[in-house]
Amino acid sequence: MKKIYRFIFFTLMGWKIKGTMDPDLKKCVMIVVPHTSWMDFIIGVLARGSIGLEMHFVAKKELFRFPFAGYFRWMGGAPLDRQKNENKVDAIAAIFREREIFRLAIAPEGTRKKVEEWKTGFYYIALKADVPVVAVAFDYAKKEVVFAAPYYLTGDRAADMAVLESNYIGVTGYRPEYSFKND
Repeated sequence: MKKIYRFIFFTLMGWKIKGTMDPDLKKCVMIVVPHTSWMDFIIGVLARGSIGLEMHFVAKKELFRFPFAGYFRWMGGAPLDRQKNENKVDAIAAIFREREIFRLAIAPEGTRKKVEEWKTGFYYIALKADVPVVAVAFDYAKKEVVFAAPYYLTGDRAADMAVLESNYIGVTGYRPEYSFKND
């Protein structure tokens, strides 16, 4: 399967992967930016398949019912019960504790539209789960998926966000006008 993903992604589509995802890093929060189109899902699936490592996402538990439950789990999905009296950060941190491998991909923009600030849920999830953050850029202008080194949060949110955001300077999304701080 990996060969098929690589053929489609590298040969047919002409994309590259820069940086690496250390297979020994079993748990992390991967922030994927910019998120400007549904195409980001396709690029993410092909990049993940080309790398060959488990990567995950969370979605409301209602999506994990017949007939889609098997597909979403196969794609790396973890159901999130939003009805419990537990906030989302605590619920997702609990998933990290329960699993041996959990590399959570999340779009901190929270939408495919232009934003000036990220939502902070990913930050508090990483702190609570005591896992690093891996910045992942989808640069459509260069046809590159770029993996930064794992970053261990300090607890100084402003300083940590500045470091993480610096990974996306000059990165162009599928819809350039919605790219995050593309300066």
